[in-house]
Amino acid sequence: MNDEFKGKSGKVKVMYVRDEDGGQKPNPRTGKGGRPAARQEDNRRSGPRTARNNEEGGRSSAGGRGTPARDARNSERGRSFGRRDDRGDDNRSFGDSPWRTVSRPPVADDSQIDEAASNKPVIDPEQIRRQRQEETRVYGENACQALFASRPESIVRAWFIQSVTPRFRETLRWLAANRKAYHVVDDAELTKASGTEHHGGVCFIIKKRMGMEVSEWLKKADTKDCVLALEDVSNPHNLGGIMRSCAHFGVKGLLVNDASLLESGAAVRTAEGGAEHVQAISGESFASGLEAFRKAGYTIVTTSSHEGTPLAKAELPAKMVLVLGQEREGLSDSAFQQGDISLSIGGTGNVESLNVSVATGILLAEWWRQNA
Repeated sequence: MNDEFKGKSGKVKVMYVRDEDGGQKPNPRTGKGGRPAARQEDNRRSGPRTARNNEEGGRSSAGGRGTPARDARNSERGRSFGRRDDRGDDNRSFGDSPWRTVSRPPVADDSQIDEAASNKPVIDPEQIRRQRQEETRVYGENACQALFASRPESIVRAWFIQSVTPRFRETLRWLAANRKAYHVVDDAELTKASGTEHHGGVCFIIKKRMGMEVSEWLKKADTKDCVLALEDVSNPHNLGGIMRSCAHFGVKGLLVNDASLLESGAAVRTAEGGAEHVQAISGESFASGLEAFRKAGYTIVTTSSHEGTPLAKAELPAKMVLVLGQEREGLSDSAFQQGDISLSIGGTGNVESLNVSVATGILLAEWWRQNA
């Protein structure tokens, strides 16, 4: 048998066998190779790189590899990587959120900052909370088209799927010209950005509108003005249906406890563009808002499922505030007592009451018929 082992290059490769003392014995077939045991023992104590340096005359211990200074830097880098992981937890907690504000955290000691870690962007949870208070998501094709036509300056960022982009050409041009960020993404990514599967292929982040004070509304009110007052109505789908009916019958003002409810994504999408034709009105309280309208000459009209003038027999004034409450409890006693007129919608009696958005549509249709 041939004692030689040849690789692909044709060169002879010599194999060594390490003994128990850490040395190397010559190849038993060729009798070649091996190193003195003493030399191997020195190498094990000092490490292979140090041993080689000793043989060649050595390198400076202050600048060589594996030095104490280098070890200290590596240890500090490990601690800085730990800080990066801590920030990563914040990133993960807002991983699916479209609100991702980049900032750099304050540090007490510059010596504790690794250069790579200090340049890594992080997510500031407090800034995201502030953004969520000032901004909201709007989705749905009709809702976003109406918003762009009404107030494009409120758009902060936009997402589209490819199939809707031909219908948003003007929007895309405006976003690019005004340096507003937009993204063309797949359906899964848009679901994350909008927070719903019912996004309709488009989602905007917008600046919220604030509620208008009653006094400001009264300054510009027309001689024929119907204002809708909603006491504790918070279901976004009901609010969306109500805003859609308001837009259809020319009702422009909604007195509500919380103006932000009218701009929730689900409410705006359900309104199908109607939200852009309605303005939230707010007062110091719901009762004080009603009283301010009464003093300005408006008739306060309340509703009830069981008592009041049947709608078919009622004469509705041109300037009125129509007050509705939540389905379960209806109007509170205090709100009901503020009414100048009480209305009821006749029916079979097979159900306790109508859905609040359906009742709103019926009542506003009658006001429109009599006054428009």
